[in-house]
Amino acid sequence: MPGKLIAVIPEPVSVVMPVRNEEPHLEAAVGRVLAQGYGGELEVVIAVGPSSDRTREIADSLAATDDRIVVVDNPTGFTPAGLNLAIEAASHEIIVRVDGHAELCPGYITTAVETLRATGAANVGGLMDAQGRTPFEQAVAAAYNSHLGLGGGGFHLAATPAGPADTVFLGVFRRDALKEVGGFDESLHRAQDWELNYRLRRAGHLVWFTPELRVVYRPRSSLRALAKQFHLTGRWRREVIRRHPDTASRRYLAPPAAVLGTGVGLGAGMTGMWLRRPWLAAMLVFPVLYLGFLVFATLTMRDVPAAARLRLPVVLATMHLAWGTGFLRGLPRRG
Repeated sequence: MPGKLIAVIPEPVSVVMPVRNEEPHLEAAVGRVLAQGYGGELEVVIAVGPSSDRTREIADSLAATDDRIVVVDNPTGFTPAGLNLAIEAASHEIIVRVDGHAELCPGYITTAVETLRATGAANVGGLMDAQGRTPFEQAVAAAYNSHLGLGGGGFHLAATPAGPADTVFLGVFRRDALKEVGGFDESLHRAQDWELNYRLRRAGHLVWFTPELRVVYRPRSSLRALAKQFHLTGRWRREVIRRHPDTASRRYLAPPAAVLGTGVGLGAGMTGMWLRRPWLAAMLVFPVLYLGFLVFATLTMRDVPAAARLRLPVVLATMHLAWGTGFLRGLPRRG
């Protein structure tokens, strides 16, 4: 009939969630997804890795009380394997990637599906909104959200405009595009999202960032955990660059350069002072410059609580130097 409005039914989506040892968070994480109020059909596929807590019991209990929830095994426990298994078990053509700690902004899935349709992208994603509760976590969050902390990755910065991107946080994918490029690389235990988006772009697909999609990220709560996280990330980033040399950039090479400059400069400079060799002692300029950078970054970051700002120099140095050391170390060669 003329003038009659035709309702557009949102496309069905499958939310995939790899989890391991998530007893304290799993029920709330699934609840947040279901509370999105998405207007179309929705299922949640939980890939459960070997856990030392009640994660599997909780997942099975959730599935038993809600037929929208499906549980699959992830025998290796690694994230990319869990994602691939969940995608294989998924029923729908739009795949929403979610972590066990993810706190999606209201309307996240609706906005993502609409953006997929409007842009024709293979993957859309948004802002990783780091938020801390303690002063230490707030310092880490400030470093995440600043170009002086992580070097300006687009999905870390709220000022990044919508548009084509190298990568995005988490992501909402077209299943056929994932299948075309072979899914997540299960040999990568870190940086697998970035590497997948690289292959999507190489295959001619569009990866799209929009700041309307926001996911709260909770940083590591101790210096030791932060150092371990960044050291491992640096090691795996080197592996990605080894496989794809054209992905090397100043952003990724800056941390190892800081490690070498600071370490060599400090060692050579102190030796020069002991031997009274001014030209060798002049090498101290490199660690002094890095210290100056830490002071500058600490003083210029905006909206940082005073207690968190006091912790920023140590947090920044840990992030940079742990990442750089991991990058220089790399992964052990096999065979």
